[in-house]
Amino acid sequence: MPSRATRRTQAIARQIMTNSATHEQPLVLFESRLSVRTFKLNRPTKLNSLNESMIDLLQSKIEFWRNSELCSVIWGTGEGRAFCAGGDVQIVARDASNPATRDRAIGFFNKEFGLDYLLSTLDKPYIAIMDGTTMGGGVGLSAPASFRIATENTVFAMPETKIGYCPDVGANHYLTRLDGELGTYLALTGDSLSGRAVFEHGLATHFIPSRRVPILLESISALETPTFDQVNDIIEEHRSEPEQPGTFASPLVGPVRSALDFAFRHDKVEGIVQDLDTLSDHKDPSISQWASETMKTLNLRSPTSLKVALRAIRRGKTQSVMQALEMEYRIAAALCNGASPDFQTGVNFALVEKIKTGRPNWSPATLEDVTDEIVDRFFDTDSPYLKSMPEFKYPFAPGESRDYTEYALPTETAIRDMVTGEHPNGGDTGITLDELVSSFESITDSKMGVREKVQEVAARRCGLIDNADGNLVWLKWNHNPRLPK
Repeated sequence: MPSRATRRTQAIARQIMTNSATHEQPLVLFESRLSVRTFKLNRPTKLNSLNESMIDLLQSKIEFWRNSELCSVIWGTGEGRAFCAGGDVQIVARDASNPATRDRAIGFFNKEFGLDYLLSTLDKPYIAIMDGTTMGGGVGLSAPASFRIATENTVFAMPETKIGYCPDVGANHYLTRLDGELGTYLALTGDSLSGRAVFEHGLATHFIPSRRVPILLESISALETPTFDQVNDIIEEHRSEPEQPGTFASPLVGPVRSALDFAFRHDKVEGIVQDLDTLSDHKDPSISQWASETMKTLNLRSPTSLKVALRAIRRGKTQSVMQALEMEYRIAAALCNGASPDFQTGVNFALVEKIKTGRPNWSPATLEDVTDEIVDRFFDTDSPYLKSMPEFKYPFAPGESRDYTEYALPTETAIRDMVTGEHPNGGDTGITLDELVSSFESITDSKMGVREKVQEVAARRCGLIDNADGNLVWLKWNHNPRLPK
């Protein structure tokens, strides 16, 4: 009997032959440019949403590139106005609704998550060009990249709670590595970030204009065996400075950001909603407007998805990429096995009937009716919705995942540690704002956006010690005068 690898290769060959026979364009385009290997998702009419054939093609090629001495850099992009808008969930939901095809639906998630994990373990530079829509499965392809390039066209989101599903593709690991409660907010609301804001919040490592992407590829292709730092330096050479230096493009800064971290700190969705309700009457109009809009957004989402997503994001904070993917696989399997009807309801509402307004007929319809017993269905290994699920199998030997934050802007935690004297490149406590900015500009070799990031965090999270030196002190939440009142 042929080996698994042989069978996969034969299946991919049949897919390519089928495309050729029907004069269709290949679903994924592959190219070699000296030491650079590129893939381009080529399903533009579907915003490059992933189907099983695309995952198989990518899996086989990236496994080969991973072990090839001739490949020094992997470059991923998408055709048209999207990098990748997600997985083809209509097909998955259809398969999940039929007991005869349910294992195929679960198998889709196994393959997709296996590919995401493979990308996270690459020991050579991987560059994801997030030029256009980057959502769901597209996040799974881009988040593991050592270099994630945002452009003015980038729209980032994990919108799964809109369709009765939950963030996956490792998001419960990656989103928890963002500052404060930003990841919790994005996971539950499904709201999007656009353009430079994707870079400012660490979801992208760099921001360059889309017109420079081809030039960047040429520059990197000219290197024989580039190191990670050399690739970083070349990308920085193509960076785009903000139109107004010293400002943030994201709206999630200042008082609104303090309100976000305050409201989304809870481990119960009801606590988040209660704080948002209180903040909707805040005297600061920017806070009250944000809180009111966020409450309306959460009310449109599946109550079951909100509670499952919040539990997953809290667990993801201490999980590796592999552990997060395995947890997400169980959640996906439980949904396919009928742990909640909301996945079918949401996909039909948003993607089949394409209803643009209103609220799907979620069941249960309210947060109060989503009991702990319902949420346990997705996590408890003894759950009847998980007992018969196919075993999660990696298509290759697991390895170590790279640091998600290495080439991004400094995190809020790193800035805090510099203020408190706990940063490995810092000194004792007692540092001015100018010294704080200079320290991170030195560490990052004056990376674009560092000054703005450090100044924003310091303005929001620091006060001044009562002396003439102007030294900063990191404020705890209950002592922070910028907290909502």
